[in-house]
Amino acid sequence: MPSRRLLVLILLGFASGLPLFLTGSTLKLWLTDEGLSLGTIGLFSFVTLPYSLKVFWAPFLDRYALPGLGRRRGWMLLMQVGMAVALFLLARSQPRLDLYRVAVLALAVAVTSATFDIAVDAWRAEALEQKFLGLGNSIHITAYRVAMLVSGGLAMSLAQFFGWRTSYLLMAFLTCLGMAGTWLAVNTDAVAHAPRTLQEAVVGPMKDLLRRRGIWLLLAFTVFYKLGDWLAEAMTMPFLLRGMGFTKLQIGTVQKTTAMVAIILGGLIGGWMLMRMSLRKALWICGFVQAGSILGFWAISLLGRHLPLLVAANTLENLAYGMGGSALVALLMGSCNRTYTGTQYALFSALTALPRTLFAGMTGFMADWYGWKLYFPVCAAAAIPGLLLLLLWDRWGLPEAPES
Repeated sequence: MPSRRLLVLILLGFASGLPLFLTGSTLKLWLTDEGLSLGTIGLFSFVTLPYSLKVFWAPFLDRYALPGLGRRRGWMLLMQVGMAVALFLLARSQPRLDLYRVAVLALAVAVTSATFDIAVDAWRAEALEQKFLGLGNSIHITAYRVAMLVSGGLAMSLAQFFGWRTSYLLMAFLTCLGMAGTWLAVNTDAVAHAPRTLQEAVVGPMKDLLRRRGIWLLLAFTVFYKLGDWLAEAMTMPFLLRGMGFTKLQIGTVQKTTAMVAIILGGLIGGWMLMRMSLRKALWICGFVQAGSILGFWAISLLGRHLPLLVAANTLENLAYGMGGSALVALLMGSCNRTYTGTQYALFSALTALPRTLFAGMTGFMADWYGWKLYFPVCAAAAIPGLLLLLLWDRWGLPEAPES
């Protein structure tokens, strides 16, 4: 793979991953720090709903191009500017005094970020040759997760010493740096032509999917495979900070050190698995590892506040994320019709994000109801439906590529 293409994948992957925690776990930690109720904090999970709804405007990005940079790059740059502005304004907000403003700005970050992801995912499918698709996805996912650690661990550590305003201002600046990846990216307009009409862009991808045998099993798997992960992640920060009494510095330090190594290692292991075994087997192994990683936080709830336990649980969680993410993206991108990659992959990734928003919105009330010692086993059990769907793999009607 050319070194320039490698650099672009890293920069764009980082730019995609940076906003997610800033409207998710990190924002919830900020709200926890402000003394808001668990119910209110849990409801902020709905802010990330655009990641699940982005399929509805993905055809618009497939059909139309902004002038100057081409169809994919033009949308990418515009959304990066929007993210930076929204984060800057969010940094200058005070949740305790104006919660509505914070919610609106967080929603703006999520909308621009989700739209950016549509363009980036489509660009990746069009710019990478088939032989580099698996490697390119692993690089993108690794950079994506590293960005999440920066907007998680680093942002928390900065908040400990300098406050949340400084932390979010730095994240806005890092969003601007990610624009270099857009400038360096090749224009793919000659590789994948736009649909002739908006109607074709809307109807074509759905008709193609609905004609496939077993498509509903694949779509159900897309929703449920990471359900347990998303439920656990939604309340991990309130659990560690308020439930167990870890400091922001301790949480942030663990996330930006051992977790960073774990996610890179997880991505490498995931890439190695995809070269050595069938995708179905890789999904089985990664699914069990994902479910098991949730129990690390359960162990903390039973054994108490011990830093080595936090390190172990966080390391396992990030290792599992790197492994499972590589396998799942390989499945979904391999299941796309290359004529409609932008919209179809937006649908798949939106369904993947659905549990994080729709189901996770009630996690604060679940934590209050179950208590921390029961909450994480319930999250681990939520991973079972996705694993059971793998038993029906032969009925999914997948193209040959995903099984290879």
